[in-house]
Amino acid sequence: MGCCHHYFAQTTDGDNAFTIDASTLTFGAGCLKEAGDQAKALGMMKVGIYTDKGVRKLPPIETVTSSLDAAGIDYAIYDEVKVEPTDESFKAATRFAVEGKFDGFISVGGGSVMDTCKAANLYSTYPADFLTYVNAPIGAGKPIPGSLKPHIACPTTSGTGSEATGVAIFDLLAIKSKTGIQSRRLKPTTGLIDPEIARTLPSTIVASTGFDAMSHALETLTGVSYARRARPPRPSLRPLSQGANPFSDTVAFEALGLIGKYLVRAVNDASDSEARAEMMYAATLAGIAFGNAGCHLPHGMSYAVSGLVREYHAPHYPQHEPFVPHGMSVVLNAPSVYRFTAAACPDRHLDAARRLGADVRGAAPKDSGEALSGQIIKFMRATKFPGGLTSIGFSERDLDALVEGTWPQQRVLRNAPREVTRDDLRELFRGAMAYW
Repeated sequence: MGCCHHYFAQTTDGDNAFTIDASTLTFGAGCLKEAGDQAKALGMMKVGIYTDKGVRKLPPIETVTSSLDAAGIDYAIYDEVKVEPTDESFKAATRFAVEGKFDGFISVGGGSVMDTCKAANLYSTYPADFLTYVNAPIGAGKPIPGSLKPHIACPTTSGTGSEATGVAIFDLLAIKSKTGIQSRRLKPTTGLIDPEIARTLPSTIVASTGFDAMSHALETLTGVSYARRARPPRPSLRPLSQGANPFSDTVAFEALGLIGKYLVRAVNDASDSEARAEMMYAATLAGIAFGNAGCHLPHGMSYAVSGLVREYHAPHYPQHEPFVPHGMSVVLNAPSVYRFTAAACPDRHLDAARRLGADVRGAAPKDSGEALSGQIIKFMRATKFPGGLTSIGFSERDLDALVEGTWPQQRVLRNAPREVTRDDLRELFRGAMAYW
């Protein structure tokens, strides 16, 4: 795109290079049946399968276990994964891995399942105090000492992209907010993305995960340039969240084009197999994109929203406790954010809006934030999504708590194209309360 060259111009103190992390992924209808052969090729003989109770009842688990049976591979199933995992649920999953003495893992589920499997693989392989590997400043942010056991990730939703990333996100109960673990070593060894799975997904899940994928691509494109991030002390310490770069741009733009064309169709018509398959592909592309660049403010703000929810129960998700899906907590902040970040890179905001289908002919740089925000709101309305934070139970009385829950997320806040203060966050949350 035309905005790339000046955005990546070298700076005195910024990084002079970027790293491309390519994932080994298989995409195609029916590819879940390859699980046994893939596991055998990776040397697995005793596999820990991670899933949740909802997915456990669905065909993908039977497909995977039948494939393992045919390959002569032993396995045990852990179906206690918590949707939107916590530090406690990560610890419980780790105990299963330790007791099972597995030589490899397979995750079958959404981002919560894949992230839980990553954490169980890590802590069972390199035991440590839980906060040892958790992102600073919340945790110690220590590097993972070495390679992990092989992990085959099998996504059953079209949004998180966790099959392509070295990130595991969870709720830290002590602070009522999300944080995570980030390392290239956490990335699954391979992924099996089978679009046939998407045919039975409920509309709310397709919408929420689809908006998560949209947000991954948008935050990739509008994040700080890698050339403006501080150069790491050693090249081997270059972070996964290295900032926007030419590779992540290419993948993110492709993902946005697909999302702009297929998201509403996929949400509103379960029989539209083309749209649902394309959203599975777009989600993986968006995962590759943000896995090579990082996310910023919409994700950073979402962690406080998820942690502080009091009464909202999202349709088609577990109903035993208040719950706001991750993709919902992200996109509800997004229009407010892009009105703020547009001044830092207006061309990128306009290009992103265009890729999502907005008519930006004649738009000036000063219009870029509203152009992108307006297009996101258009998608929210078309998919009957909540119209702001007040729709899920928040009010301006919660502004202080939301800011304090977001401020520790410096890993993602620093990836924004503009510096953000606590006062800025307060106004961003205020702007996200209601869009219509």
